[in-house]
Amino acid sequence: MFGFGMPELIVILVIVLVVFGAGRLPEIGAAFGKSIKNFKNATEGKDEIEIKPKKDDEHKA
Repeated sequence: MFGFGMPELIVILVIVLVVFGAGRLPEIGAAFGKSIKNFKNATEGKDEIEIKPKKDDEHKA
């Protein structure tokens, strides 16, 4: 996997954990997953892109 071994991946994970904090990791993971899904849909020629407002934004409107 691009020449990364287990020790390198652990170091990267620790750096990400320090920079973003444990509370934001699930949020970042979900955004990353949606981005990959949208990218795959775009490369397959599908025109629809999934964009959903956050639960907090729905109450503000």
